[in-house]
Amino acid sequence: MKTYDETSYIPVLGIHEFRQGQLAGREEFLFNELHGERHIARPHKHDFFIINLFESAKGVHTIDFHDYPIGNKQVHVLFPGQVHTWSIKPNTTGYQLMIQQNFFERFAPFFRFSFSNYMNHPVIQLSNDNFKLVKYEFDAIRDELNAPNSVQEIMSARAAVIAAIVSKEAENIFTDLKVLQSNPRLAQFNMLIDKFYKQEKGVGFYAAKLHISANYLNILCKNHLHVSATKLIQHRVLLEAKRLLQTTDLSIKEIAFELGFVDHAYFSNFFKAQAGITPTQFREG
Repeated sequence: MKTYDETSYIPVLGIHEFRQGQLAGREEFLFNELHGERHIARPHKHDFFIINLFESAKGVHTIDFHDYPIGNKQVHVLFPGQVHTWSIKPNTTGYQLMIQQNFFERFAPFFRFSFSNYMNHPVIQLSNDNFKLVKYEFDAIRDELNAPNSVQEIMSARAAVIAAIVSKEAENIFTDLKVLQSNPRLAQFNMLIDKFYKQEKGVGFYAAKLHISANYLNILCKNHLHVSATKLIQHRVLLEAKRLLQTTDLSIKEIAFELGFVDHAYFSNFFKAQAGITPTQFREG
C-alpha cells in the first residue's frame, strides 16, 4: 500500500514494498543487490533513505530531473522526497541499502555536510581504496542483518563509517559548499527558500529575514553563485512543480494553487518561461 504526502497527495513508496527478494533485512533496514538490467519507467519518491553502491555499471540515473551517468565505483545517495528513475544496462553489479528515516537519523551526522549538498550532488565517485572500504562495510551490514541476533548498534556504526567515507570523497565535488561556508547569509538564504518558496517568491521577503537589502542579497548571489537571487527562488519552485507534475495526478490548476500561484495561467506562463515547455507538455513527455 502506498502512503501519501500530507500537503500535495504525492504517492510515496514505502520500504515495505521492497521486501520481496531482499537478501537481508529488518523492519528498518534492507540490503539488496542490483544485478543486470533494470529500469524504472515512472518517476516516484520514497519515504526512506537509499545508498546505492555501483561496482561495475553503466546507465543513467535521473534524480530530480537531472541525468547522472552510472559508472564503476560510484555511490548514489537518495533522500526521502527526491524523485528518481533509472535505466541500468546489462552486466551491472551493485548493492543497495534502504534505511528507514528514524534509523537513518542515528548516523546522519556522519554525513558531514548539509543534506542539500548531497541532494545537489547525489553521485559521488570513489577511489579504488575507498570503494574497497565501503564495499567491506556493505558486506558487513549484510552479514549482520542475516545474523540470528542482529544488533542495531553494529549496523548503525557501520553505516556511520560509510557516511564518513562518502563525505570524505564528496568534499572534492562540493565546490558550492565552500561558497556557502564562507557566506553564512547565502547558506541561510537557501534554507529560507526551502521553507517559504510556496508562499514567498519575492527577494524582498528573504532579504528582510536576513536583515539586508534586496539589492545586497542579489549582489551576494551574483558575485558568489553567479545567479540572481530571484533565479534561485525560481529554481526551487520549478523543481517542485516538476515533481508534482511527474508524481501526482493533480490538475495543473491544483498544482498552481499548491505552489502559491494566483491562477492557472500565471503558473503556466512561469513554467514555460523557466522550462521552455508548458506544464502539460512536461507531464506528457
